[in-house]
Amino acid sequence: MDAAGAAEVISSRKILRVCVLLVATLGYLHGWAQTNPTPAAKQLFEQERWSDLAQLLQQSPRNNADLDYYYGVALAHLERWAEAGKALSDGQRLAPNDKRFPIELAGVAFKQKKYGEARHDLHRALRLDAKDEYANEFLATVYFLEGNLEAALKYWNRIGKPQVTEVRSEPALKVRPALLDHAFAFAPASTLTLEELLASNFRLRGLEIFSTYKLSLEARPDGKFDAILRAQELNGFGNSKLQALVRIFSGALFEEITPEYYNLHGSGTNIISLARFDTDKRRAVAAINGPLGGSPKWRYRLGADFRNENWTVQTSFTGSSTFLGATNLRRESVGAEITRFVGARWSWTTGVEFSHRDFRNVVPGVALTPELLAKGYQIKQKAQFTYELWRSPEKRLTIFSSGKSQAGRLWSEPGQSFEKLQGAVGMHWYPREQGDDYEMQWRAHAGKTFGQIPFDELFLLGVDRDNDLPLRAHIGTRHGEKGSAPLGRNYFLSNWESDRHVYSNGILTVKLGPFLDTGKILDSSAALGPHKWLFDLGPQAKLNVLGVGVVLLYGKDLRTGNNAFYTDVTW
Repeated sequence: MDAAGAAEVISSRKILRVCVLLVATLGYLHGWAQTNPTPAAKQLFEQERWSDLAQLLQQSPRNNADLDYYYGVALAHLERWAEAGKALSDGQRLAPNDKRFPIELAGVAFKQKKYGEARHDLHRALRLDAKDEYANEFLATVYFLEGNLEAALKYWNRIGKPQVTEVRSEPALKVRPALLDHAFAFAPASTLTLEELLASNFRLRGLEIFSTYKLSLEARPDGKFDAILRAQELNGFGNSKLQALVRIFSGALFEEITPEYYNLHGSGTNIISLARFDTDKRRAVAAINGPLGGSPKWRYRLGADFRNENWTVQTSFTGSSTFLGATNLRRESVGAEITRFVGARWSWTTGVEFSHRDFRNVVPGVALTPELLAKGYQIKQKAQFTYELWRSPEKRLTIFSSGKSQAGRLWSEPGQSFEKLQGAVGMHWYPREQGDDYEMQWRAHAGKTFGQIPFDELFLLGVDRDNDLPLRAHIGTRHGEKGSAPLGRNYFLSNWESDRHVYSNGILTVKLGPFLDTGKILDSSAALGPHKWLFDLGPQAKLNVLGVGVVLLYGKDLRTGNNAFYTDVTW
């Protein structure tokens, strides 16, 4: 072999050695990757090589949470949702305090439009780290897409969002722009907070010119939002001749008309009146209310009320009944009050009422004592508050309370003074995550009087167009005269109802559902108040036609077995 041949042999041997070394190295690396794939997986993860990463970890044992995380994320990017969910769940079991897993699981659920699962996982992530910006943003977005703006704001606000660029009404409203602007507790080019949204809703409701309204956000291309108010505004006698006729004559069945004029010259001032021609229950009411000083935070109310009613106090509205007394009541009153809406959660009202009463055609019976039938002039100071105790935007649940005090002085012979105290706590709940197809309400009331009160200041439990303490299988009139529902000085009442939204076409809305009322009314006189617990149960239908509400109900008195059918009109 010459020198050239020897050199060629030496070169071939070097190449062979390099190849052998390379193969050995690759073999070692492969084996190493099989036994500890974490570094390689991490590198592929950082390089976002999802297919390679998935292939690597599919063939390797995953003995730590990081590998499950890398594998789950890779599968999610490859849209292999079921496998991704399983890998991330496996990792979550190994590292239950690692927030990455519930966040990625939420992403997997979100991509499949399983918003409920996404919310559950994001709440879990935020329990591990409440300040995680991505999880808060993600959860807020899920609530926003579901139409739950309050919950969305709760989580957006944690990260200083959302930014509102413009505030507008669609369609344009007739209420004065300055008044409407002051009803909004937030301004354009600022962050909208949950408290500001709730305060705005509080003030808009307090204007009493919107039959329905909704304040929502509309996303802009730049990531900010516009705030949109969509409302059905009450103007004049009605927004059309048909609506005006319906509103004025909807009480014709009860021999009454209700001429009402809303939003006078766009000022939020309303003129309310009622004229009832029923010979047993004559009544005339006139009132004006509006923003005090042009501010939606304050509201004044002035009114006059004249009543001429025949009362036959008895133990039942149907079947056999015991006569307890009868009289004709004439009562005239004028009053004034102001209301302050404070922030998002509470309001207070104070006012005064001056009245005169007298009684004619009295048949005392066993119930109508001279003290009850005291006549003369009376002045009464009134105070009231409402306060929201607790609100869960996520569960769409609100618990609220209210209190009322009325202190009166009656210039009769002899003079009388009295105090009426009432308190209430209630709950309002939309059980489903979206929409208002189901709705549940509950309220418990209690009242107590001190001193000697006149007959027309007694509490009444029953359904009566002039009463706000409904016991729905106890009708307050018999043969047209009042006095067939339980009367007394002290009471407890619980009203529960659940509604199912069954039909709506833009003009007519129908809701159906059951109700259950429980009540007890007491009096120092054994003749008044049944002194027993009363239970009323039944179904009811609520219709809304052109802004006028109609309630149809059937109630059964579980103590006596009496059946009640009742219709009412509300606004």
